[in-house]
Amino acid sequence: MSQTTPAALTRVGHGDMFTDHMISSIWTGPDGWRPAELVPLAPIPTHPGTLGVHYAQVIFEGLKAHRQEDGSIAVFRPWENARRFQRSARRLAMPELPTEMFVDAIERLVAADESWLPVGDDELSLYIRPVMYGSEPNLMLRPSEEYRFLVLAFLAGGFFGDLPAPLSVWVSRTHSRAMPGGTGDVKCAANYGPSFMAQQEAAAAGCQQVMWLDSAERRWVEEMGGMNLFLVRGEGPRAELVTPKLTGTLLPGVTRDSLLALAARMGYRTRQERISIDQLRAGCESGVVTEMFACGTAAVVTPIGILRDAKGEWTVGDGQAGPTTMALRDRLVDVQHGRSPDPDGWLHPVRLPGTVR
Repeated sequence: MSQTTPAALTRVGHGDMFTDHMISSIWTGPDGWRPAELVPLAPIPTHPGTLGVHYAQVIFEGLKAHRQEDGSIAVFRPWENARRFQRSARRLAMPELPTEMFVDAIERLVAADESWLPVGDDELSLYIRPVMYGSEPNLMLRPSEEYRFLVLAFLAGGFFGDLPAPLSVWVSRTHSRAMPGGTGDVKCAANYGPSFMAQQEAAAAGCQQVMWLDSAERRWVEEMGGMNLFLVRGEGPRAELVTPKLTGTLLPGVTRDSLLALAARMGYRTRQERISIDQLRAGCESGVVTEMFACGTAAVVTPIGILRDAKGEWTVGDGQAGPTTMALRDRLVDVQHGRSPDPDGWLHPVRLPGTVR
């Protein structure tokens, strides 16, 4: 049963209100993947010499389940997350998890813990975290010969608060998130810990997020913290939606891909191109760039109002959430909650206890 109360729901943040269960499975070379088990959420004993802990052989995903208008629950695009999980596994020399096993694990967990998600609150969702790590107790410098796959979930509110104010963003010119030939285009744990120093630098400069530039020239805009980003050129129905081109050093986000498809259906022009930081600043100062926003599973669509670096700061548009940004956010949320058409089959309905499908 849900442990949430009306008072607790007023304090929902991101990442600490875990649900009651988890999914667990083990892989070994001789046997492959064992059948996944639904078990109570509990600490897992870990050997001090666990290979994945020492050598960062850890991958994960993030996706959400949302209440629908009729009270049912659907997971947003789990098959795409399953395929990205496989790409991450290949990059880190880990066994691939079958897509059907990935999606079934998510469905079982959501069905077990669906009572955590109240009806009628668009700002709350179940954030689902699949993770796989090398679990063999061995410190030889090689891929693990045993892996554990887990799926856990937590009740999530807005990552930056409900309908957040525009973000202020620090442009990092000293730290890099990824390099060509590295792991920037997969979702592995080793991408995230090293980013915390730059995030602290951003906070010290009075900013909420950090923007990454490429590691070779420190010229090209890539992504923001753990989020993709978009800018808007122009206004109204002729507005053009632009996002940095995938170059192998930034993550191909599921929300990013969804917004490109939705924007095209809404009549906006879309582009994927390399964007230099100088070009971005000039576009903001001239008024060509009218809006910017971050996007991701956690961030959904969050407007950006100010960009800042060691040389000064500049404002995006009027510094407020723009109409194109909010129109895209509304359309995405409506699709996720089943209020708008879903022609691509992005919603995966979950069979809840006591229902027939």
